[in-house]
Amino acid sequence: MRRELYEADHELYRESVRDFLRTEVEPCKDAWDDAKWIDRSVFVKAAGIGLYGLQIPTEYGGSGEGDYRYRMVVCEEIARINALSFGLTISLQDDLVLHYLIDLTDEDQKQRWLPGFASGHTIGALAMTEPGTGSDLQGIRTTGVRSGDRWILNGQKTFISSGIMADVVVAAVRTDPDAGSKGFSLFVVDGDTPGFVRGRQLDKIGLPAQDTAELFFDNAEVPAENLLGEEGRGLQYLMSHLPRERLGVAAKAMATTRAIYEMTVEYCKARNAFGTRIVDFQNSRFALAEMETEIDIAESYVDRSVRAYNAGELTPVEAAKGKWYVSELQKRVVDRCLQLHGGYGYMREYAVGKAFIDTRIQTIYGGTTEIMKELIGRDIAR
Repeated sequence: MRRELYEADHELYRESVRDFLRTEVEPCKDAWDDAKWIDRSVFVKAAGIGLYGLQIPTEYGGSGEGDYRYRMVVCEEIARINALSFGLTISLQDDLVLHYLIDLTDEDQKQRWLPGFASGHTIGALAMTEPGTGSDLQGIRTTGVRSGDRWILNGQKTFISSGIMADVVVAAVRTDPDAGSKGFSLFVVDGDTPGFVRGRQLDKIGLPAQDTAELFFDNAEVPAENLLGEEGRGLQYLMSHLPRERLGVAAKAMATTRAIYEMTVEYCKARNAFGTRIVDFQNSRFALAEMETEIDIAESYVDRSVRAYNAGELTPVEAAKGKWYVSELQKRVVDRCLQLHGGYGYMREYAVGKAFIDTRIQTIYGGTTEIMKELIGRDIAR
């Protein structure tokens, strides 16, 4: 199906991204997964060719390019080589951390943090989730108490992607226990902050090279100038930035779903059973027909969402719809593609087997499917 989303500049960009991934990522991705760690030097190289951080303004070393279609190109090309741990780390910078830092920082803060991201030397993480709090952001217990020119943070975060690797962490903290939804603030915590301790790297079932960690704040002393935005507006900032995060999940899900499906079509054409190509069995053709139809329809919604985001019109509800539906579609399609591969699909050397476990998280992080449906349902009920 012809994609009308892209223009000539996006396709030129695709070629440079594809060349970079072919030489710098594809030969290393399996070794990174085995080591459960991505070589940091690749992010410096990636930033150098503009693979991420394009939206950083030019005065801080970026390109000042806010067109989300370039992010879609990156998602699609990373999915094509099945380097999903690397892809998630890139997404964490573009769809989460940088989205906050560009929007909410003052000039001094921009000068301090953005050039490092633009050069690829700085990696960031977003710390919202706590052991007793997942999608319920108002349940955050980590506290921040003002003490002179510093804030003293105490608490714990968990399931923090890039928590070990990160040089800076954007942390959501309760700064006024009596202010309800206006009692939360965001802080940028530098990696060498006294009292900030990284716990263990969590042992996940998928995305092994993308480090995920527990973080601890034990009287962590954060300078007052590291407050991000205004005190008491943290929850509002989190909510207003969720559409970009959820669009990012949908973009990755859509790209991976399409890539795994196309790999499966080629496998079914090449593989024989009982003297017949797998694709020539009616059951296989019906399965492929159903998947291709669903993918084409979902892709149209994602493309519409990208255009809406570029126009500043993507609503939280529309982003939630794309997030839950496409991530659930991905889960169904990858599972069905694995079945069509037979026993080979269960092998890690096949892309479908790795994608089966690497993508399972996508119906959970960024807000679970159930939370997405609740948000949409509340909007309907209003």
